[in-house]
Amino acid sequence: MSTLKLDLENYKELLQEYIKTKDEQALYQAEQFSKHSMQQNISPEEIINVHIQSLQEIYPDMPEYIQSSMNFLLETMISYGLAYQEFQTLREKQLELKSEISVAANMQKTLLSTVKPDLSDIDVGALSVPAKQMNGDYHHFVEDGKGNLGIAVADVIGKGVPAALCMSMIKYSMDSFSGIRTDPSVILGNLNRVVERNVDASMFITMFYGLYNSNDHTFTYSSAGHEPGFYYYKDRDEFEEIDVPGLVLGVSPEVSYKQYEKRVEKGDMIILLTDGVTECRQGDRFIDQEEILHVIKQYSHLPAQGIVDQVYKHFERLQDFQLRDDFTLIILRRNV
Repeated sequence: MSTLKLDLENYKELLQEYIKTKDEQALYQAEQFSKHSMQQNISPEEIINVHIQSLQEIYPDMPEYIQSSMNFLLETMISYGLAYQEFQTLREKQLELKSEISVAANMQKTLLSTVKPDLSDIDVGALSVPAKQMNGDYHHFVEDGKGNLGIAVADVIGKGVPAALCMSMIKYSMDSFSGIRTDPSVILGNLNRVVERNVDASMFITMFYGLYNSNDHTFTYSSAGHEPGFYYYKDRDEFEEIDVPGLVLGVSPEVSYKQYEKRVEKGDMIILLTDGVTECRQGDRFIDQEEILHVIKQYSHLPAQGIVDQVYKHFERLQDFQLRDDFTLIILRRNV
C-alpha cells in the first residue's frame, strides 16, 4: 500500500478516535495529515470524499439527510478545488515574474548607474528613487575633460518594464553621442530621431539637458517638454522657474530644440527634477510649487547632496512612505 493510501486509511482511525475521545492529539495528527496532503497535491474534494467514506464505515446507518449534506459539501469542494488549483498556478507564475522583475531591476540599476561628479567649483547633489521596482526616470552626468559638465534628466510617461526599457535605450544612445558636439540642442535633436524611430508612438519621453561650463560659469540648456526646473538667486534669495519650450522626444524627426544660456553666480543653485517631485500628494491634495521651494530653502544651508536627501525624506514622510511616481531631484550650486 502506498504512503498516500496508508494516510487516507489512517484518516478513518483519526476521525473515529476524535469522535470517541475528543482528544487534542487526534486534532494535531489531523493537522499533520492536512499538511502532508497539501505536499502530495491532494485536492480538497478528495479529503472530503475520504471523510464521507470514513463516516459511512463508522456509521453504516447514517441518516440520509446527513449523507445528502455530505454529498452537497463534496460538490461544493470540487468547484473550490478547481479554483484553488488555478489560484496556486497563478501564484507560482506571479512569484516567478516577481523574481524576474527583481533581477531586471538590479540590471537596470547597474546599466543606468552614473557617477556623481566631484568638482571644486560646483557642489552637486542627486537622487533618483523609483516608485516601483523599475525606474522610469533617468539622470546622467557627463564630463568632457575641458571644464564642461553635462546633466541629463529624463522621464518616460509611464511606469514599469516598458518605461525602464525606454530609459535603457536613452542611456545607450547618449553614450553613442559622446564623441560629437555636446550642445544641449544637438543632444536633444539626436535623441529625438532615435526615439522617433525606435519607441512606440503611445509612449512619451521628456528630457532636459544642460551643460555647465566651469571656465566661464555659464549654464546652457534645452528641454524636450520636460518638467520645469528652478534657478535660485543667492543675492536676491529668490527662485525663478526654468520653463523652456520644446516638444517631447519622438513626435517628429524634424523637430529642432532651442538653446538658452544663463550666467551662474557664486551661491546660485540650479534645481532639476521630474514630475514625481512636483506632483507629490498628501492624501488628495497636490503639493504646490511654493511648498517645494520652501523645503529646498529650508535646507539650503546644507551641502547639495544634503539638500536633496532632506527634501526627499520630507516628501516621502508627507506621502506616508508610498511614492506615487518616480522621484528624481538634482541640485547644482556654484561654490567659487
